[in-house]
Amino acid sequence: MAEERTTGLILRTRPLTETSLIVHWLTPALGRVATVAKGARRPTSPFRGKLDLFFMAEFSFVRSRRSELHNLREVKVSGTNMALRNDVGYLQQISYGVGLIETTTEVETPLENIFGLMVQLLVHLPKRPPEPLTVLGFEIKLLAELGLMPDLENSKLSPGSRQVFGKLLQLDWLGLNNLKLSGAQLLEIEQFLQAVIIFHFGKVPRGRQSALLLS
Repeated sequence: MAEERTTGLILRTRPLTETSLIVHWLTPALGRVATVAKGARRPTSPFRGKLDLFFMAEFSFVRSRRSELHNLREVKVSGTNMALRNDVGYLQQISYGVGLIETTTEVETPLENIFGLMVQLLVHLPKRPPEPLTVLGFEIKLLAELGLMPDLENSKLSPGSRQVFGKLLQLDWLGLNNLKLSGAQLLEIEQFLQAVIIFHFGKVPRGRQSALLLS
């Protein structure tokens, strides 16, 4: 079969054998794709140093005829996002974002806007200390991309929290930096979003409390 080439973000890696890795990617046109990097754990592998969490890369693979686990061929790293490793809070927030995308999307389905949203989050995170608004903003923007925005007018949110909710959706990441809300509003919106996620997907991905800096 012919090789396919695309750009992707590494969401997860895990060992398959003593010498090989499974690499999960998020791509714009192909969505979430899983590949096997044969021999990647060998010291002399051409994949050595190229397959780490949140690396951005151009890569090629050959589709498997038997499963959704395809054969990785080449990787050319275009960005490492190393600044995320400067604070455990960044890693908790981006890891929760990965879990949320995995919970709310199907594999091998085009996710161009969601890919763009994830890239924006990667750029935004290291520019300021970790804060709960980043997570809430990501949840709201992702729900909007999925077409699952709740009906705020008929919700139990207070008028002030409804207004803040709308701003979290409309503002870009830079605008979110300047948004101010009370502790009560933060808690109200956090609990409301948790209920929305559970309603649509049956569960909240692991790590939400840590990502929100609540534990």
